[in-house]
Amino acid sequence: MSAITHDLPRAAVNAKLIGLVSTGAVAFGVLLSGFVIREPAPYEIYMAGLIAVWSVFGLTLSRAIAPLAVLLIIFNIGGLISMTQMADIGSTPLYLAVSLFLAFTAIFFAAVTESDLKLYRVIYLSWIVSAVVTSLLGIVGYFGILPGTEMFTKFDRAAGAFQDPNVFGPYLALPGIYLLQRILTGSPARMALYTVPLLIITGGIFLSFSRGAWGLFAVSAVLLTGLLFLKSSSGKFRLRIVVMSIAALALLAAGLIIALQIPSVAELFTTRAQLVQEYDGARVGRFARYGIGFLMALEKPFGIGPLVFGQIYGEDTHDIWLKALMDYGWLGFASYLMLIVWTLAAGFRILLRDRPWQPYLLPAYVVFIGHVALGTVIDTDHWRHFYLLLGLIWGAIALEARHQRAVISVAG
Repeated sequence: MSAITHDLPRAAVNAKLIGLVSTGAVAFGVLLSGFVIREPAPYEIYMAGLIAVWSVFGLTLSRAIAPLAVLLIIFNIGGLISMTQMADIGSTPLYLAVSLFLAFTAIFFAAVTESDLKLYRVIYLSWIVSAVVTSLLGIVGYFGILPGTEMFTKFDRAAGAFQDPNVFGPYLALPGIYLLQRILTGSPARMALYTVPLLIITGGIFLSFSRGAWGLFAVSAVLLTGLLFLKSSSGKFRLRIVVMSIAALALLAAGLIIALQIPSVAELFTTRAQLVQEYDGARVGRFARYGIGFLMALEKPFGIGPLVFGQIYGEDTHDIWLKALMDYGWLGFASYLMLIVWTLAAGFRILLRDRPWQPYLLPAYVVFIGHVALGTVIDTDHWRHFYLLLGLIWGAIALEARHQRAVISVAG
């Protein structure tokens, strides 16, 4: 090692060391995203420090990422304005500080993936490791395999190292979908390498008994398979996708049948599989609160203040659009809507282009679509992984913009 170091210029050695340290720092941050038992979680503390340090030593924002940054900042300004409508602000400043911090994480991940394409692979691998570990914790806790592991369950459902099964399940979607893509497109010789972690992750999703997570994973898997089918012009590859999809459905059905032989699983599955739960359709249930909230938004253009809706009605909004109106006002709602539409449109435009970052964009995009749909029945404004998804997609948007500038430069 010393001989190699001696032969290389000192600047090159330093650059290599800095690259290794920065890559490891990003990987560790993503790894921490799967462990949020208490707040503030290690993820918040670590990422706040990492973003601060990176900003000092050269974090740059390109023009392509500017819309993401501007819209997220306006969204949070809406929250500050909404706070002025509160008689007692309580812990609201902390809540909004977390919102702003999460916005910065999306901007950070977009910037670093644009600056170094190799970080996509690092981020995905770290997310897979985190998902497998937290899934195993949830599975072990659900079945009570080891004493003390019941802490990894909530409401008789697997929660892994999360506070809520309804966040735990969706967190597992992206690594699961990425592994599915690798199985469908990768070498058959390496299929087992991807299948084992995928089975663990899907086990975690199932045992979360989150209807949103089930739907998210199913819709994302269908979209991914369909897009891969459309993207390829090879009849052989398309046949492979069809055959493997049939095999996957058969395996899923067999696994479900086996799981339902366990009485506790069967009972909870029957309850959770119902489309409308009691708390959804009650007189002042989730659906009724939607109507109440949207009517209230017409009278309160500045919002009513973060978390106030839940204090009034005993339950949160459980709808990201209503939450934007109530907690961030019309300004926040408009910026959030524009952010979602812009992300979907810009991502779709480059989705099937043959680029080095396309294998990373595709899973992130289909899972993001699922999260947008999921936001109609649950609040996602403080989901850490949602902002990571945003960053991954906008990183690819920025890379495509840079690629197009290079093409124009060469042509000119």
